[in-house]
Amino acid sequence: MKLRVAHTPDADDAFMFYAMTAGKIEMPFEVEHIIKDIETLNRLAFEKALDVTAISVHAYAYLSRDYRILSAGASVGDGYGPIVVTRESRGDFRENLGKVAIPGKLTTAYLLLNLACDSLGIDFEPVEMKFDQIIPALIEGKVDSGLLIHEGQMTYKDYGLVKVLDLWEWWHKETSLPLPLGVNVISRAIEESLQKAFLKAMKDSIKYALDHVEEAVSYAMKYSRGLSKELTEKFAKMYVNEYTYEMPKEVVKAMDLLFDMAEEKGILKKPVLDILY
Repeated sequence: MKLRVAHTPDADDAFMFYAMTAGKIEMPFEVEHIIKDIETLNRLAFEKALDVTAISVHAYAYLSRDYRILSAGASVGDGYGPIVVTRESRGDFRENLGKVAIPGKLTTAYLLLNLACDSLGIDFEPVEMKFDQIIPALIEGKVDSGLLIHEGQMTYKDYGLVKVLDLWEWWHKETSLPLPLGVNVISRAIEESLQKAFLKAMKDSIKYALDHVEEAVSYAMKYSRGLSKELTEKFAKMYVNEYTYEMPKEVVKAMDLLFDMAEEKGILKKPVLDILY
């Protein structure tokens, strides 16, 4: 049996999938790895073209009929998360962020931006683009602000950019909970025994990375987009941790609350959280 397994070209996903990719763990199935940015994976999931994929928590609201959430592989912010930045010369945009480059309308970052701006009375105009084009577009003056995910959260100062809105800070003030950003999901069309076998392999791969950090980080550097080894390790550990190995109740509670908030604002219809443990 071969499974089409998709994840992002980012250091944290590369870190957690390293053992599975490199044959470091035993698996009763073959894997065809598909590597695309998160918004592309969100869109591909609608086509039911993937057996297992990383998606945004936001996207799950529209995909719950076809996919179950795996209790391993989640990306959760705890003390950090997506941020909005602008050019220092443009000053503070706290009342109107202007044109904001966003990494996709199905990303959890975009959902959080909508919720936060609504509660804070901030206006903005979204401009969709690939996540790695946001900083260049901002520097070139094509947009007024940028919604950063991935390593941009750590490197934005290197480009003379300033943070004007921290979505983790807003979320934590509102909820006092960790911030669920991404999950791995598996197709409901796959028989339950194989779903459970993949979940075990996912957990084994994550555990291997956490037990062999040097080895896994060396592999992840291929997807670090120029980060130093030190920063690659820091970024990988930000999003591959105890929350990733097995989703705790507080993360489930946080997802439930995120969907409650979004439904209350008329953004989406709250899905049933079906999580495979």
